[in-house]
Amino acid sequence: MTYQDLIDACSSDWQEYTEHSFVQQLALGTLAQPCFLHYLKQDFLFLKQYARAYALAIYKARNLSDMRRALPSVNALLDSEIAHHVTYCAKWGISESDLEIEPEDVGTVAYTRYVLDAGMTGDLVELYAALAPCSIGYAVIGKALIESRDTKIEGNPYRSWIELYGGAEFQAGVLQGAEHFNQLLAEVDLNSPRGQNLIHVFKTATRMEVAFWQQGLDVNW
Repeated sequence: MTYQDLIDACSSDWQEYTEHSFVQQLALGTLAQPCFLHYLKQDFLFLKQYARAYALAIYKARNLSDMRRALPSVNALLDSEIAHHVTYCAKWGISESDLEIEPEDVGTVAYTRYVLDAGMTGDLVELYAALAPCSIGYAVIGKALIESRDTKIEGNPYRSWIELYGGAEFQAGVLQGAEHFNQLLAEVDLNSPRGQNLIHVFKTATRMEVAFWQQGLDVNW
């Protein structure tokens, strides 16, 4: 099986995630600023736990090759994505220390702890099945927004977000990780109990992504 089989197995949830109203409003530049800033704060907290999960992948790996494969993702999260969030929030007077003390919303707690629990109780493949919807989904979203004629780039206050996830560096990093995930999935039978469990993990994490977008839209302002 491949990661595309996982996407196909939860196609309606995947579509709801990658085409969510939050994403569409972001592409048009019409997303309310308080919603986006709330999302950024929560995503900062999410990415901290996400980095821990990739560090867990190093622990879960049974050979040096798999250990080395996880390290670039940890570095990219700490040096690129989180730094982007800190820089972006600084434009509105929100410092890194402010982000660090931001309370976690229920959706943020539920999603991040689910990913970590999947990794702690399962093996490396189950951990990646829980991690994959975020990285692969953001690459799909970023690519779609960059290529869409409907996306407003000029004058869009969220341009840097679109260009980060639609950019060549992020896309190449996700592709490399996705290829490694496919290698781990290669010997798994889609219809076996193990295959069905991986679908369940991937689908649950995808549903968590939908809830994470909605959490941003539902903020009171």
